Amino acid sequence: QVQLVDSGGGLVQAGGSLRLSCAASGLTFSRYAMGWFRQAPGKEREFVAVISWTGAGTRYADSVKGRFAISRDNAKNTVYLQMNSLKPEDTAVYYCAVDSSPWYSDSWLRNNINYWGKGTLVTVSS
Repeated sequence: QVQLVDSGGGLVQAGGSLRLSCAASGLTFSRYAMGWFRQAPGKEREFVAVISWTGAGTRYADSVKGRFAISRDNAKNTVYLQMNSLKPEDTAVYYCAVDSSPWYSDSWLRNNINYWGKGTLVTVSS
Protein backbone atom coordinates (compact mmCIF):
# COMPACT_ATOMS: atom_id res chain seq x y z
CA GLN A 1 0.00 0.00 0.00
CA VAL A 2 1.06 3.59 -0.66
CA GLN A 3 1.62 5.80 2.35
CA LEU A 4 2.58 9.48 2.48
CA VAL A 5 3.67 11.03 5.77
CA ASP A 6 3.78 14.83 5.66
CA SER A 7 5.22 16.91 8.47
CA GLY A 8 6.93 20.18 9.36
CA GLY A 9 3.99 22.50 9.96
CA GLY A 10 3.78 24.89 12.86
CA LEU A 11 3.13 28.44 14.02
CA VAL A 12 5.25 31.26 12.58
CA GLN A 13 5.05 35.02 12.31
CA ALA A 14 4.52 36.80 9.01
CA GLY A 15 7.78 36.98 7.09
CA GLY A 16 9.09 33.77 8.60
CA SER A 17 9.94 30.43 7.01
CA LEU A 18 9.02 26.77 7.33
CA ARG A 19 10.18 23.61 5.58
CA LEU A 20 7.64 20.85 5.02
CA SER A 21 8.63 17.28 4.22
CA CYS A 22 6.82 14.24 2.87
CA ALA A 23 8.17 10.70 3.13
CA ALA A 24 6.70 8.15 0.73
CA SER A 25 6.54 4.38 0.89
CA GLY A 26 4.87 1.60 -1.07
CA LEU A 27 5.84 2.78 -4.55
CA THR A 28 8.83 3.46 -6.76
CA PHE A 29 9.17 7.03 -5.60
CA SER A 30 11.56 8.21 -8.29
CA ARG A 31 9.05 7.45 -11.08
CA TYR A 32 6.19 9.66 -9.85
CA ALA A 33 5.52 13.36 -9.85
CA MET A 34 4.76 14.70 -6.38
CA GLY A 35 3.26 17.93 -5.17
CA TRP A 36 1.64 19.96 -2.46
CA PHE A 37 -1.88 21.29 -1.97
CA ARG A 38 -3.39 23.38 0.79
CA GLN A 39 -6.79 24.09 2.26
CA ALA A 40 -7.39 27.26 4.23
CA PRO A 41 -10.31 27.67 6.65
CA GLY A 42 -13.54 28.16 4.71
CA LYS A 43 -11.85 27.71 1.33
CA GLU A 44 -11.46 25.05 -1.34
CA ARG A 45 -8.39 22.85 -1.49
CA GLU A 46 -5.96 24.44 -3.94
CA PHE A 47 -2.85 23.48 -5.84
CA VAL A 48 0.45 24.85 -4.51
CA ALA A 49 3.36 23.17 -6.31
CA VAL A 50 4.41 20.03 -8.21
CA ILE A 51 7.75 18.52 -9.21
CA SER A 52 8.55 15.91 -11.87
CA TRP A 53 10.08 12.57 -10.96
CA THR A 54 13.43 13.73 -12.33
CA GLY A 55 13.23 17.04 -10.47
CA ALA A 56 13.77 18.97 -13.70
CA GLY A 57 10.20 20.21 -14.05
CA THR A 58 8.33 22.33 -11.51
CA ARG A 59 5.13 24.33 -11.44
CA TYR A 60 3.77 26.73 -8.82
CA ALA A 61 0.58 28.55 -8.04
CA ASP A 62 0.88 32.26 -8.82
CA SER A 63 0.19 33.07 -5.17
CA VAL A 64 3.38 31.34 -3.98
CA LYS A 65 5.74 31.73 -6.93
CA GLY A 66 8.99 33.35 -5.84
CA ARG A 67 8.40 32.53 -2.17
CA PHE A 68 8.03 28.74 -2.11
CA ALA A 69 10.38 26.13 -3.55
CA ILE A 70 9.66 22.44 -4.08
CA SER A 71 12.44 19.86 -4.20
CA ARG A 72 12.95 16.13 -3.85
CA ASP A 73 15.55 13.63 -2.73
CA ASN A 74 14.80 10.36 -4.48
CA ALA A 75 17.46 8.49 -2.49
CA LYS A 76 15.40 9.26 0.64
CA ASN A 77 11.96 8.96 -1.01
CA THR A 78 11.23 12.44 0.30
CA VAL A 79 9.76 15.65 -1.13
CA TYR A 80 10.15 19.07 0.47
CA LEU A 81 8.41 22.42 0.35
CA GLN A 82 10.52 25.36 1.49
CA MET A 83 8.22 28.26 2.38
CA ASN A 84 9.72 31.73 2.76
CA SER A 85 8.25 35.19 3.32
CA LEU A 86 5.14 33.63 4.76
CA LYS A 87 1.92 35.64 4.84
CA PRO A 88 -1.20 35.22 6.97
CA GLU A 89 -3.07 34.11 3.84
CA ASP A 90 -0.72 31.11 3.64
CA THR A 91 -2.38 29.70 6.75
CA ALA A 92 -3.79 26.29 5.80
CA VAL A 93 -3.50 22.56 6.16
CA TYR A 94 -0.87 21.46 3.64
CA TYR A 95 -1.23 18.07 1.96
CA CYS A 96 1.43 16.07 0.19
CA ALA A 97 0.23 14.34 -2.99
CA VAL A 98 1.51 11.75 -5.46
CA ASP A 99 0.01 10.87 -8.83
CA SER A 100 0.86 8.91 -11.98
CA SER A 101 0.04 11.91 -14.18
CA PRO A 102 3.00 13.97 -15.43
CA TRP A 103 3.88 17.12 -13.54
CA TYR A 104 2.51 19.31 -16.34
CA SER A 105 -0.87 17.55 -16.49
CA ASP A 106 -4.03 19.50 -15.76
CA SER A 107 -4.93 16.71 -13.34
CA TRP A 108 -2.83 18.50 -10.75
CA LEU A 109 -4.75 21.74 -11.19
CA ARG A 110 -8.05 19.85 -10.94
CA ASN A 111 -7.04 18.13 -7.66
CA ASN A 112 -7.44 14.76 -9.42
CA ILE A 113 -4.84 12.94 -7.35
CA ASN A 114 -4.31 9.24 -6.57
CA TYR A 115 -2.79 9.49 -3.08
CA TRP A 116 -2.77 12.08 -0.30
CA GLY A 117 -0.91 12.64 2.90
CA LYS A 118 -2.95 13.29 6.02
CA GLY A 119 -1.91 16.95 6.16
CA THR A 120 0.20 19.24 8.32
CA LEU A 121 -1.06 22.56 9.69
CA VAL A 122 0.73 25.83 8.94
CA THR A 123 -0.41 28.90 10.86
CA VAL A 124 1.03 32.33 10.05
CA SER A 125 0.29 35.11 12.51
CA SER A 126 0.08 38.78 11.55
